Amino acid sequence: MNVGRLHVLTDTSLQSRFSHIELAEMAIAGGADTIQYREKRHSTREMIETASKMKRICERTGAVFIVNDRIDVALASDADGVHLGQDDFPIPLARKLAGEERIIGGSSSHEGEVRECLALGADYVGFGPVFPTTSKDDAGPVSGMAELRDVVRMTAIPVIAIGGVGPENMEKVMKAGAYGIAVISAVCCQADPEEATRTLWEQMQRILQA
Repeated sequence: MNVGRLHVLTDTSLQSRFSHIELAEMAIAGGADTIQYREKRHSTREMIETASKMKRICERTGAVFIVNDRIDVALASDADGVHLGQDDFPIPLARKLAGEERIIGGSSSHEGEVRECLALGADYVGFGPVFPTTSKDDAGPVSGMAELRDVVRMTAIPVIAIGGVGPENMEKVMKAGAYGIAVISAVCCQADPEEATRTLWEQMQRILQA
């Protein structure tokens, strides 16, 4: 299964108007090809229930469904993949459990972590924060465009840029060589998440076709 280009991370801590399921439906309607379920507060049982519903939505529409951090929830919901941070479940062990068919992404904030993700067998790396962001408390220092370009040059696997990415700077990110982008507040915290996603998707298509 291929890694998508527009990853929308669902979030209910930065906003409470929409549920994870509603955000997934709206983001997919707007063009998102990858939905990542990101939840830090709910019980495992609740997460499996929500993730299973999101998986069915993604399966029906052809979107890729990835669970953030939790390999157990990913497996229980038959997700297409899991995204793991530096302090999360080790990638090699996740690969043993998930098998070769599922996507495994790794978080990275500098070249050393990118190399580590590569060595451990990640299918893609989420790199950032490229720009300042308030969506993640543990985001770390801003990497910037120069390091993004360096990372793209050093790796053959897709680089998904994250952290402060939106319609105002996506062109710079894509022209630096990023395979795609991952967003949270640029969709989840907007008045109309579907329209916000559509704006990003249409802009991305124009950039790719230029």
